[in-house]
Amino acid sequence: MRNGELPLKERSIVFIGFMGVGKTTIGRSVAKKLYRDFIDIDVELEKEFNMPIPQVFKEYGEKTFREKEKDLTIKFAKQRLHVVSVGGGAFLQEEIKKECLNSCIVFFLDLSWDSWKDRISLIIDSRPVLQGKTLEEIEELFKSRQGIYETHHSKVLTDNHDIEEIADYIVDSLKLAWELYD
Repeated sequence: MRNGELPLKERSIVFIGFMGVGKTTIGRSVAKKLYRDFIDIDVELEKEFNMPIPQVFKEYGEKTFREKEKDLTIKFAKQRLHVVSVGGGAFLQEEIKKECLNSCIVFFLDLSWDSWKDRISLIIDSRPVLQGKTLEEIEELFKSRQGIYETHHSKVLTDNHDIEEIADYIVDSLKLAWELYD
């Protein structure tokens, strides 16, 4: 342990990936299996603004949203023993990325474009960043964001796997890492 770093077992776990890949659902399952508190940054933002995220974008704009997202994400990243789901665009902010990578264990939940686009009808209304975009523009956004997720501690391919299967894999890999490195 260097410079007062938290032991690996105590670090919070952060899930990153494009919107709608399952960060919240998988994160909740992992938190339950590890007996940790689950934090969804989007839910925390809605509490902070006392309104849904699409309304925050409309009334305050993306800049204000991103500032508050940064403050909340960094606050929770510095805490121990949480499982945190961050928004799909959070890692666009270098400060968030740096703090999460230094203080937490970061899992990138990767889903192919073909699998993701099958989910679009379930999420499009609640995602302001997708509003008014064509499928081609959304695909371009999806592909352009893949690069921001490439810096992580572990990548989990989620295509053709159910939630519990993915959560079990993550928990097993964490327990192995804790045994090996702590």
